[in-house]
Amino acid sequence: MTGTWLGMPPFPVAAREALGNEQLRTNLRKATGTIRGKRAAVVDERADWEALRVAGKEIKDRTLHNLDTYLEQLERKVTESGGVVHWARDAAEANRIVIDLVRAAEADEVVKVKSMATQEIELNEALAEAGIAAYETDLAELIVQLGHDRPSHILVPAIHRNRSEIRDIFLREMPGVTAALTDDPAELAAAARAHLRRKFLTAKVAVSGANFAVADSGTLVVVESEGNGRMCLTLPEVLISVVGIEKLVPTWQDLEVMLQLLPRSSTGERMNPYTSTWTGVTPGDGPQEFHLILLDNGRTGALADDIGRQALRCIRCSACLNVCPVYERTGGHAYGSVYPGPIGAILTPQLRGVTADEVSPTLPFASTLCGACYEVCPVLIDIPQALVHLRAKAVDAKRGKPSAERTAMRVAQWVFGSSRRLRLAQRLVSIGGRVLGRRGRIGRLPGPFKGWSGARDTATPPRQTFRTWWESR
Repeated sequence: MTGTWLGMPPFPVAAREALGNEQLRTNLRKATGTIRGKRAAVVDERADWEALRVAGKEIKDRTLHNLDTYLEQLERKVTESGGVVHWARDAAEANRIVIDLVRAAEADEVVKVKSMATQEIELNEALAEAGIAAYETDLAELIVQLGHDRPSHILVPAIHRNRSEIRDIFLREMPGVTAALTDDPAELAAAARAHLRRKFLTAKVAVSGANFAVADSGTLVVVESEGNGRMCLTLPEVLISVVGIEKLVPTWQDLEVMLQLLPRSSTGERMNPYTSTWTGVTPGDGPQEFHLILLDNGRTGALADDIGRQALRCIRCSACLNVCPVYERTGGHAYGSVYPGPIGAILTPQLRGVTADEVSPTLPFASTLCGACYEVCPVLIDIPQALVHLRAKAVDAKRGKPSAERTAMRVAQWVFGSSRRLRLAQRLVSIGGRVLGRRGRIGRLPGPFKGWSGARDTATPPRQTFRTWWESR
């Protein structure tokens, strides 16, 4: 992990800090509640919604089981259409390819749209080190970039900001904005539009991601709400698309299913306002040079995991974030990754490695296992199952090393091994509970109990145990 997310604390530490931010929790509660309501309304309109979910799951599973075949087909079709396909094993390789292509085009700036993959590999930071400026064109991404911030949500990266905060960012960072700018959404959008139009008309190179890649035609697909993506995809001379290898669907008929699932699950719309598709290059129309970078960066490792691979079905709708009680209270920054929420809790440890850093092994525990994420996932990713599976991996990675939990289990084993020791322990616990308890509850404890007790209110032990009550009858 480098750059943007370098040095992020483990989830429990970051979450505790986020919980203290009342404005953040207010913004998140309002935004996720609105999206949840819209999604529920449009999903209820479809009597065949469950059948669509099953179809989406089966399409993605079939694709993942034959990924090598479909990737080769995609490469062949893109090449036949005049594009160039590059393969990147990791972030460093992908960034190097992009930088070389931008330099070959003799450009010193790029416009960007719709690419969580480039955020994952921290392309903006790599471009900056190479002396190349990157301008985000998605409005929410632009707010994050101007605010020198990190994305907090898959669909709405600036969900943690309210209108007043966005106005302040525009006034402070956006050239040409006057002090008369209000926090009216239409005014804010107009200011961003004027700022971005100058970039669209001057940029020679664009960098995009893709929501889907259709193997049988070599077509890439971006769905969006603002139209900025279409400007980005059509005006520059050179288009570079960085796409994770799991974004494939075999055919246009499979894409049809995904385009019914995605907008309803993400924005609560029957159909997104803009769907852009492009296949190679067309002389005299649009970019005259097209490069597709197929990114692995840990995906083949996840593919090899029987349970963990279902995370690769994800179509980045963010429905799981919007129903997650943990995400709603902590926000996305606490997850220490561009992929926050329940899907991030199972995707990030697999892409990085469960023990790669301080953050990754804590993410599978960032859940109540309530199952709400599974109930709304449009491609039926059993996130609770994957969380438990990854928790086991995180524990196994530390097996044999001293830990407070292991020590506590050994002490418990010793205590439960003797009725005399158990009776003594019950007395000590009862006395301790009366000393530490306040109004029937024990709050945060020091030392090795700090982590467990920090997020729980524990009832004080009763003065009389069942054993003593039984003996007194």
